[in-house]
Amino acid sequence: MRAHLGDHLVIGSPATGSARRDGEIVGLHHEDGTPPYDVRWSDTHEVSLVFPGPDARVRPPGHGPDPGDIGRRVAAERERRGLSREETARRARMSPDYLAYLEEHPGDPSQATLVRLAGALDTSVRALRGGGADLPPGRGAALLHPELHDLAPQECRALLSTHGVGRVAVTTPEGPAVVPVNYEVVDDAIVFRTAPGSAPAAAVGSEVAFEVDHLDEAMSRGWSVLAVGPAREVTAPDEARRLAEGAHTLPWAGGERELWVSIRPARLTGRRITPAGR
Repeated sequence: MRAHLGDHLVIGSPATGSARRDGEIVGLHHEDGTPPYDVRWSDTHEVSLVFPGPDARVRPPGHGPDPGDIGRRVAAERERRGLSREETARRARMSPDYLAYLEEHPGDPSQATLVRLAGALDTSVRALRGGGADLPPGRGAALLHPELHDLAPQECRALLSTHGVGRVAVTTPEGPAVVPVNYEVVDDAIVFRTAPGSAPAAAVGSEVAFEVDHLDEAMSRGWSVLAVGPAREVTAPDEARRLAEGAHTLPWAGGERELWVSIRPARLTGRRITPAGR
């Protein structure tokens, strides 16, 4: 078994072959990609050292089943609440294998199934169907006794993970701007691609701030990571080619975006909101 950073480790069910548990490989211990791996589990978001058994397989990004929109929302809501598939299935009075199938494949579950899933996840059928997708996050009430904790640099790096969507703060001719970009983490640098002359391209040659965050809407919790450091244009053709070939996704905004920008964090800080005493 060999893996790359960003691959997923999938633990299968011996009876059905469906995924029983999966997580993103965020750390390698051998240069050739052989086990063990540091894995961030999708159901708990915790990172653990894993020695894969015979029921495990490595799945490259983008090579898994294509779930439908409802399945994606169910999985995302379940992960936000920190629930396993088994616990969610128990609450929804359904088979864990059916829930796994629903999360991993296109499907059209019945209204009764959606009602049970919404109840298990403390959300609404409308939300599972995509209602409210155009509303800004964070519209719920605050925790009764929230606490704000500083994060250590190591935890900040773990939360940055291998890729995602973050916001880069730059100064443009029109004034300050904060722009979302798809980013990758490569050799401890934050890299993203954009178009020459665009707002994100203004980062080149200056010190910039880059922010990533996540909100748990159901639990009114969240975290944010802020990286500050100099940004440079990636000019070496081999380096730019390597970044393009290793990217987990094309920019969501589409279009020609061939300018790679690299941010080397000089300061890495973060904060997390939790209930008091946690």
